[in-house]
Amino acid sequence: MTARLRRWAGLLRQRSVARFALLVALLAVFGLTVFLLPQPELSDAPRLVDRLGPLAPPAAIVLGALMMVVLVPRTLVSFAWGALFGTVGGASYALGAALLAAALGFAVGRTLGRDFVAERVRGRLARLDGWFARQSVLGVVTVRLLPVGGFGLISYGYGTTGARLRPFLIGSVLASVPSAFGYAAMGAAVASPGDINWFAIAPAGLGLVATTVIVTKWRRSRRAAAATSAPAPTSA
Repeated sequence: MTARLRRWAGLLRQRSVARFALLVALLAVFGLTVFLLPQPELSDAPRLVDRLGPLAPPAAIVLGALMMVVLVPRTLVSFAWGALFGTVGGASYALGAALLAAALGFAVGRTLGRDFVAERVRGRLARLDGWFARQSVLGVVTVRLLPVGGFGLISYGYGTTGARLRPFLIGSVLASVPSAFGYAAMGAAVASPGDINWFAIAPAGLGLVATTVIVTKWRRSRRAAAATSAPAPTSA
């Protein structure tokens, strides 16, 4: 019985290694594809949107999500959708795409990478994995706003941790709001250069303020945790 359990455990570990290797290979292919492919020609995009009619918004959400899944920068999607649909429409569809892309990336990371990571985390890595498992919406927003990786890459990475899906999705969308409106406004301004669009300024300022507040709170919490864990001074 013990030998059979060991064989099953070894087989499961081999499968987790194979799934994780597949995840790494997918990310490598996506990264090379985005890097090597030429920029698409967008001159026909407005006519395509007109032909799609009421199907254009869901098509924009699905296409934007697929672009983010293959590691196209979210800001580029927001900019392009702003040029095609205007500031409010473009930002809204970009946020819908970000929500769908975050869910897809998380699901792929959880399916292909979670077992591999869970079997190997020890010590500080185990504590870090526990932090992700306990993470709130604010924690997700903090990670999203820090310059630690692209939108799609972070989604895959979160899936490999013990993070919960609901806070991750909510935090991902909240962190995307300021830049989605800012870049969509820029795209709309490029498409209609004669229009003055104040949306291009306000969300950027809001994003800067939000980033400053969140990073400050995160640093304070780290200092408080360090002070709590520090040994008390011994009396002479």
